[in-house]
Amino acid sequence: MRNKKLDQLIMQLENYLECWKQFNYFVNLARGKKFGGEDETQFLEIKSVLVQELELILSSVECASPTKEDVVALISGAPSIRYLSEMNEGALRGVENQWHKIFIGWQSILGQLKVQQRQLEGQSALGSLFGSSKKK
Repeated sequence: MRNKKLDQLIMQLENYLECWKQFNYFVNLARGKKFGGEDETQFLEIKSVLVQELELILSSVECASPTKEDVVALISGAPSIRYLSEMNEGALRGVENQWHKIFIGWQSILGQLKVQQRQLEGQSALGSLFGSSKKK
């Protein structure tokens, strides 16, 4: 038996992680100092999605890490690509380190959800085996 809510949550978290990858892409653009106005607009949009989706995900999943505060601190600490591009290398590495910790935290939560999904699939497989033997 499939749990539609769990399946949807997994898909939502996978999409959320893609947005985190895009955030990192923009950090790298800042490091290379190769960005334009369109990049700044897209960066703002990605940050908006990250904060909005965070609320939706946290309403469905309890997680100790990453915390809402960790995510908001990273996103609010990166107001623009231009701002990031003006940081010294050590500060930019700090942003990358924060990003990496958050990204790995979300990957861990996604893994836990996939374990739950497989357990449910295993239960339904056993149920169908035992259920079909009762019908005979």
